[in-house]
Amino acid sequence: MKSLQDIFAPHNQCFGCGPSNLEGLQIKSFVKDDYLYANFVPKKHHQAFDNILSGGICSTLLDCHSNWCAAYSIMQHTKSLTPPATVTAKFTIDLLLPTPMDYPIELKAWHVEVSHKKAIIQSYIMVNGKITARFEGIFVAVSKEHAAFDRW
Repeated sequence: MKSLQDIFAPHNQCFGCGPSNLEGLQIKSFVKDDYLYANFVPKKHHQAFDNILSGGICSTLLDCHSNWCAAYSIMQHTKSLTPPATVTAKFTIDLLLPTPMDYPIELKAWHVEVSHKKAIIQSYIMVNGKITARFEGIFVAVSKEHAAFDRW
C-alpha cells in the first residue's frame, strides 16, 4: 500500500514528509476509515535526551501528518482527484508526557471542520498505548501565487 505522500508528492522535499528528502523524517500517512494514521521509528539523533524524542520532532511529525490530513480532507470535500497544496496557518501542541523512543510511535489525525479552502485538524502521538502529545491546527489551501503551491 502506498502512502498519500508517495502517491501525490513523490518529489516533495519537506523535512517532515517529503519522500525525496533522504535526511528528513519521511512520514508516510495512510487513510483508514475517517482518519489518517502513520507509524514512525525515530533514530538516535532525534532524541532530546536519553531515549526521549525531541519536542521539535514531535511537533514536526504532528504538523506534517495533520497537513496531509487537511489536504486529503479538502480533496474529499471538493471531490477532487488530487489534494490541494495546503500550508499550516496556526497550530498548538500539548506535550503531555515524554515520548519514549523504544516503542513504535503512532500518529492519528482527523478533521473536525473542513471547507473547500480550510481544514481544522486534530491529531496525537501515541506510544505503548499512551497519548504523549496532542495537536490542533488550521490549514489552508494556497493559490498559485503562493511559494508552496507547486511543492508537490
